[in-house]
This record gives sequence, structure tokens and C-alpha cells, in this order.
Amino acid sequence: MTKILLLSDTHSYIDDDILKYVKEADEVWHAGDIGDIAVTDAIRKLKPLKAVYGNIDNTIIRSEFPEHNRFMCEDVDVWITHIGGYPQAYDVRVRETIKANPPKLFISGHSHILKVMPDKKLNLLHMNPGAAGKHGFHKARTMLRFTIDGTKIDNLEVIEFNKRY
Repeated sequence: MTKILLLSDTHSYIDDDILKYVKEADEVWHAGDIGDIAVTDAIRKLKPLKAVYGNIDNTIIRSEFPEHNRFMCEDVDVWITHIGGYPQAYDVRVRETIKANPPKLFISGHSHILKVMPDKKLNLLHMNPGAAGKHGFHKARTMLRFTIDGTKIDNLEVIEFNKRY
């Protein structure tokens, strides 16, 4: 069983509250808009990290992380990208590929809106962890944590921090 912490849209923000959850995970996945390489450096000091760059990320981050990261976690095919859309409304950048070769778990960020929903047509689960940083229109900072055990995605929890204002 692998314990995953999923976050996105940190926009250069990392603090002890986030790092507390990092320490409890086996792996951390970041769905883009990292903002500052210091964010991923802080995470990497504690746990293995898989990440993608987002639309605000600079050339340093873009040289470190891909736009799309597709990998296996145990027996689950995972695809992380920053701008991916949602079931029934996938972004043009992923639409044809996801239809032709859907993963079991599709993760995106960008919207700052936490959402977990199945795509019954493609038989996949979509996750967007919302935004863990302080920059943006969101009122609450959020992340997700869950486990992967073989083919099973389970124990999903929403982590919500105090309101930003």
C-alpha cells in the first residue's frame, strides 16, 4: 500500500502545515503551478516527489518537471498534468489521448477547485486537489490524500486549511 499526498497550485508557498502532511505520506504528487523550485526542494528533502509544471512555472521548474507525467503506482496507471479539464470537458491538450488510452487515475490542477469525480465512459477517476497555496481566488487551501493498494484507490481524505482571509 502506498500513501499519497496530492497537492497543486502552491504558487511559491510552502509551510510547516503542508510539510506535516508530506512527512506522513509515502509519496507526494504535485499537479503544477509550483511557483518556486524551493517548494519542490523542501518536499524532496522529506519524500519522493512526482510533479508537473504549470502555466505560471518558470524555465527552471520546466526543465526539472514535465508537462505530463504518466506512470504506474502499484497497479494503477496514473496521469498527472496541470491543465487537463474534467470528465465531459477535457482540455484540448489531452482530449484525444485520454480517449484513446485512458489512465485509471487522471489528475489535474489549475482550477483551484477541489474536485474528485468518476468518468464512467472512460472508466477512470479524476482528481483535482484544489490549491494549497495562498495566491488565487480560492477561499480555502486544500490538498488530498489517499492510498493505492494494488489496483484499489482508497481512503480518500480532503485536507482543508483555515480560510485564507
